[in-house]
Amino acid sequence: MNIQAGSIIISTVLLNDTSFEHVAIVITEHNENGTIGYVFNQPFPRSFNELEEFKHSIPVPLYAGGPVQTDMLYFMHCRPDLIAGGDLVAADVYMNGDFKKAVQLLNNGSLSIHEVRLFIGYCGWDAKELEAEIEEGSWHVTDAPVTAVFAASVNGVWNKLADAVQH
Repeated sequence: MNIQAGSIIISTVLLNDTSFEHVAIVITEHNENGTIGYVFNQPFPRSFNELEEFKHSIPVPLYAGGPVQTDMLYFMHCRPDLIAGGDLVAADVYMNGDFKKAVQLLNNGSLSIHEVRLFIGYCGWDAKELEAEIEEGSWHVTDAPVTAVFAASVNGVWNKLADAVQH
């Protein structure tokens, strides 16, 4: 049960009939204070360009990152060469950074929608809370690489990860 930034966890049947049914979460921070992660397989019902402030942007999928701070937008990317100021998660995957620059790069085509994920909200656990939930069987820690977040399609991601955990 080694959780660290870059780990991907999936919900188990114990979380069926909850808002975490069939979710895959990438962990971006894990330390003595707790854990932060983002659901990456649940599309948000609106696209980026449907948000008033970004109505002149290209349509980029948004993801329901979690139930905490759902009035905030967060982003993950794998292009630190183009977007300055991000925080390393793992393996050349970064959280946040120069968002204005990221939007500009998306709009001019220099940054692909497959190199960035935009999240509304996040998931948070207090110290040792996620470990306890894993111990009780609510979550499985997968061996999937952090780059799985950028899969071209999120359809079936949970099933693929669950199949890998079973074998």
